[in-house]
This record gives sequence, structure tokens and C-alpha cells, in this order.
Amino acid sequence: MTSDTVKPPVWFWIVSAIAVVWNGMGIKAYLDQAYMTPEKLATLPEAEQAMYSIDYPAWVTAAFAIAVFAGTIGSVLLLMRKKLAHIILVISLVGILAQMSFAFFMRGSTDSYGGIIMPIMVILFGIGLVYVAKKGVSNGWLS
Repeated sequence: MTSDTVKPPVWFWIVSAIAVVWNGMGIKAYLDQAYMTPEKLATLPEAEQAMYSIDYPAWVTAAFAIAVFAGTIGSVLLLMRKKLAHIILVISLVGILAQMSFAFFMRGSTDSYGGIIMPIMVILFGIGLVYVAKKGVSNGWLS
């Protein structure tokens, strides 16, 4: 059977659509961080100023970009029912893990990510999307 005859369940479409929105918000967060001007920084509350003032290593910023852009592309590919979504979402997960490793292990603090909850959510969401894509491939939902 091809993916044209094996239709994904409704939850697949819901998860895929939420994933596009989630990763779109990730792109916005990345762009806000990457293009933060001193003038814009001065208008933010003190806690956010401290978060944006951290001098992140270039590899962390690159990992953030890879995570959100690959995540968005992979999520769109899920909606398009393409097998390539799995590989792209794995790349996104690697970006997520690299970015979060800086907070957890090298910096020793997740304060710059708003505490521990958001980094854990991001990691779990990334793992979940890889799982959904893998399930889509194995069940013939993606071609």
C-alpha cells in the first residue's frame, strides 16, 4: 500500500499542525534573539534584558537556528506526508539537544530559558515529533 491509500489518523494532522505553529514560534524567538538591538533591549523588563544579554557562543546560536528552522521544515513535510520529515526532524532534535546542553551542562543554569520547564518541553516536543515521523514512515502515512 502507498501513502495515498493509507490515510493518517486525525491526531497525526492535529500534531503536525501544532508542530508548525510551535516551530514558527521558535523561529520568532530565534529572530528576536539574533536581531535584538540595544534600543529594543532597553525597552524590555529587567529579567528579559538579563536573558538577552547573555553572550551565547556561536555554536549555541547556530544550534538554535538549526533546531527551529529544521523543525519548521520537518513539520511542514509532515503535513505534506513526506518521508524526508523524519530525517529533518532528527536534525532538528540534534540542534535542540546541542542548544540545551549548553544550558544544562556548560552554563549550569536554565535561567536564560525561563527555568527548567521550557527546555524540558522543547526536548520532549522534539523527541515526540521524531517519533510521530518515524511512526508515519513505518505505518505508510508518509511517502
